[in-house]
Amino acid sequence: MSDQKLMISPKTRVGELLDAYPALEQVLLEISPVFAKLKNPVLRRTVAKIATLQQAAVIGNMPVEDLVNRLRSSVGQDQLSGIGDQHDYLSASLPVWYHPEAVLHHFDASVMINRGDNPMNEVLSHASRLTGDQIFELVTPFVPAPIIGILSDKGFQVWSRQSAGQVSTYIYKSKEKIQ
Repeated sequence: MSDQKLMISPKTRVGELLDAYPALEQVLLEISPVFAKLKNPVLRRTVAKIATLQQAAVIGNMPVEDLVNRLRSSVGQDQLSGIGDQHDYLSASLPVWYHPEAVLHHFDASVMINRGDNPMNEVLSHASRLTGDQIFELVTPFVPAPIIGILSDKGFQVWSRQSAGQVSTYIYKSKEKIQ
């Protein structure tokens, strides 16, 4: 087994990072108050295991390069450059599949998230029940990057927009089969 610790990159999962470098929890808390949710054991066991640092940067509303390099610096790793910008989860332009009248399901996960619960199973359950041209609206206090990643991987079309301190994410089941 190698003595070398985990090399930190945008693809590093938050859970892996904190397992390898427990002291980085405090660094994350200093970077953004939104990361305080990692203290919740439920979120630590669930979201932290799937969320990458790239997705965490979106949640923390910061460039991924800044987040990764701050963490790397804290553990003595060299800085990375040219990491590239974070995924554009928020978009001003409407996707072709979005029609307001097709939004038939709505779930405000803000209360759940703010009390430290993970809405992932409920969101995936709602999304799996979409039929035809139905759209599911998920409301959260920040961009739900890990959920968006999972839904996109499953073949759903996902679009988010931010207004009045909340993020509305619209989920559409594409015509192709989703597993």
